[in-house]
Amino acid sequence: MTRFEGKVALVTGGRSGIGAATAQRLASDGAKVITVQRGLADKHDTIAADLADPNEPARVVDAVLERAGRIDILVNNAGVMSEATVVETPLSDWSRTLAVNLTAPFLLMKSAIPHMTQGGAIVNVGSIEGLGSNPRHPAYCASKAGLHGLTRAVAVDHGADGIRCNAVAPGWIDTDLNEDFIATMPDPAAFRRGIGAIHPIRRTGAAEEVAALIAWLASDDASFVTGQIYTIDGGRTAQLSLPQGAPE
Repeated sequence: MTRFEGKVALVTGGRSGIGAATAQRLASDGAKVITVQRGLADKHDTIAADLADPNEPARVVDAVLERAGRIDILVNNAGVMSEATVVETPLSDWSRTLAVNLTAPFLLMKSAIPHMTQGGAIVNVGSIEGLGSNPRHPAYCASKAGLHGLTRAVAVDHGADGIRCNAVAPGWIDTDLNEDFIATMPDPAAFRRGIGAIHPIRRTGAAEEVAALIAWLASDDASFVTGQIYTIDGGRTAQLSLPQGAPE
């Protein structure tokens, strides 16, 4: 497919997981893809940056313009998570989570939008934890809920400029991070079965499935779609929980 032929896409957090799958999907559809992450990636054109540093997003956008001359698609995927309650969370962890998950997308959009002179598409990677919460994730939940709100605000303010801004809210996706987490469980196989069972389609998601949705949102096929948060979670948030022992 060549639906992104001639377009330049910047994908943050492109080394692994959803970011890597998205970079590969956009490239396979014809885009010139530049990824940014801490350290260089093996595939695509890459920029090394620590997005917790508020000076880095503008530098990254400048580097993209220097290398490619334009920017048409921005995918804000980079993110971090800490495990602690509000009481347990150090201010430093709270600040870093908000810096990477919310402030960096804000600054990247702030720098990129003025250069999207022929229109553009922004896709922010939120989370179902921007809609609800798993235990011990206050900073992560706050950052993703904020990103969902920021997505709508950008769509409203810049629609007249030909810029669309949407977000995806993934549920449990089989990324390297989640695979490593499962491996720490006393019975990884049983834990995996349990995770699958809380989804109506009885399985977890693949990064490539999220990448397919991101690619659609970035494409002209979604030309009348903006300001939306697309949940992609195998129906998990649609299903009400039942007490143990109740028939399914």
